Amino acid sequence: MTILVVGANGQIGKQFCEQAQQAGIAVRAMVRREEQLEWFKARGIEAVIGDLEGDMAHAFEGCDEVVFTAGSGPHTGPDKTLLIDLHGAMRSVDIAKEKGLKRFVMVSAIRAEKPLEAPEKMRPYMAAKLAADRYLENSGLAHVILKPGPLTDEAPTHGFVDSLEASPSGSITRADVAYALVHVARHPALENRSVTLLNGDQPIDALLS
Repeated sequence: MTILVVGANGQIGKQFCEQAQQAGIAVRAMVRREEQLEWFKARGIEAVIGDLEGDMAHAFEGCDEVVFTAGSGPHTGPDKTLLIDLHGAMRSVDIAKEKGLKRFVMVSAIRAEKPLEAPEKMRPYMAAKLAADRYLENSGLAHVILKPGPLTDEAPTHGFVDSLEASPSGSITRADVAYALVHVARHPALENRSVTLLNGDQPIDALLS
């Protein structure tokens, strides 16, 4: 089984690729630019150039699943949010379905279903995430949607909860999101689930089993 990682050059994407490779899970990293390939190749990770705003269908060939970790980033405007977080995600779902891939794993965001409750600057992003999640849910593809809370760069804890009330920090490390993605990759029977991810005191299989 090979997993295509869309958004592999992001912070979560890189950590997932590295953790997956260490776990013996075959991944193919999709990156946008030639100079981004070397990081993956130096670690023995297959990498291919593909563009969420352009040609990318070739990257899906021969893959069995998709992990979508792409994001337009905090320094772009609503235009890129629409093109990457919404349209890029929808195109990825369509291509995965056309190519007959077995499962699509989406990294979304906590409370994406309530975009008007987000800070004003974050509302377009949350609305895009909500629409992309709904599009995936209605696509007919087997799917898992992970909804992490605010992200930190702290060391992984490997402890989780699925509600803000139960989380001491109200956040989650990027390394722990990657760890949860590896858990999903190891369990192909997990499907049609949507799970909030925050750091807490439970093992990942308490949330995803």
